[in-house]
Amino acid sequence: MYGLHSLDSNYDAVIVGARCAGAATALLLARSGAKVLVVDRQPYGSDTMSTHALMRSAVMQLTRWGLAPDIAAAGTPAIRSTTFHYGDEAVRVDIKPEHGVDCLLAPRRTVLDPLLVDAARDAGAAVRHGVAVSELQFASNGRVIGASLRDGSGACRTVRADIVVGADGRQSTVAQSVNSRVIVEGFNACGLVFGYFSGLDRDGLHWHFAQNAAAGVIPTNGGHCVFAAVPASQFVATFRGDLMRGFLGVMASSCPELRAGIGRATLTGRLRSFGGARSYLRQCQGAGWALVGDAGYFKDPLTAHGITDALRDAQLLSCGVIDGSTSGLEAYQRERDELSLPLLRTTDAIASFIWDLDEVKQLHADLSAAMKAEASHIANLYQEPSHAA
Repeated sequence: MYGLHSLDSNYDAVIVGARCAGAATALLLARSGAKVLVVDRQPYGSDTMSTHALMRSAVMQLTRWGLAPDIAAAGTPAIRSTTFHYGDEAVRVDIKPEHGVDCLLAPRRTVLDPLLVDAARDAGAAVRHGVAVSELQFASNGRVIGASLRDGSGACRTVRADIVVGADGRQSTVAQSVNSRVIVEGFNACGLVFGYFSGLDRDGLHWHFAQNAAAGVIPTNGGHCVFAAVPASQFVATFRGDLMRGFLGVMASSCPELRAGIGRATLTGRLRSFGGARSYLRQCQGAGWALVGDAGYFKDPLTAHGITDALRDAQLLSCGVIDGSTSGLEAYQRERDELSLPLLRTTDAIASFIWDLDEVKQLHADLSAAMKAEASHIANLYQEPSHAA
């Protein structure tokens, strides 16, 4: 649904951004009985850059929200193993049942995001695509009290809200408007090129690591997402002028078996690139506002944990908003930071590429421990009764 017609003037929450973090927050707040408006400048169902992989806690949440069956029904393959390739050594880890999850998933964003939006709308949230925030509204004491909206036709509308949530990505308008400060920043970043391939004979997730290079294979809807990564400082020299040449060159030097498989597969669409960005944690709450997803917390995509972060923080934030007090939002910030810092620091170390293969194995062990702690935390949170069939 587009435009500003038929909107009310007052909401409990206005959420800026309808990607997974924003839509999930809207879903949880609407199910709690809150009056929620979600706006997004992009069209409904549009694609976005993503690693797609959902770790255990994300699959757990989608299952409890009743959405995992719909993701599977959309043709998203069940992932039952992860294989780490350290040079010529392959270490396979089977996905064991825990917290009610016996497989991982990696849906295309054209599957996941609309599914969450539809669920939020079904729960009672008002959703408007093609609508952007032009500015936030502030009370005389500095508290955010609403937002001014503009649609594609140029029509404008101002709405009031108890809280405005920025779920609008790394260049968040909400974060900039409230001058959210960066609390922690990483030192490293990788640049990567990725594409979607059909006909690739690979089962489960595969992560490849070699000197100054990495690659990943992620089963998703209609095939596999395959990426090649290098330190951000080497991105231009590696991929300049010919993404495919650089992509295949990284494969050939770091994982020749995968390079051979790519040669027998078919690229669907075109290769896409991301030159890299440093990780950060921003202040994620204040008087009348909050941030969720990449708006508040971003880390290098090399560990493919971004969607899991987003769904986790949507749960934590919704609990804080439903609490209805300043301490509830402060608890959201505290829990998010405690869970995020080990993941951010370990990911930043992996993205440095300043490691030998034994050292990166240990970093992966550290990452696994942080993810297990995260899954246990999510499992222990108060959850609404499962909507799963």
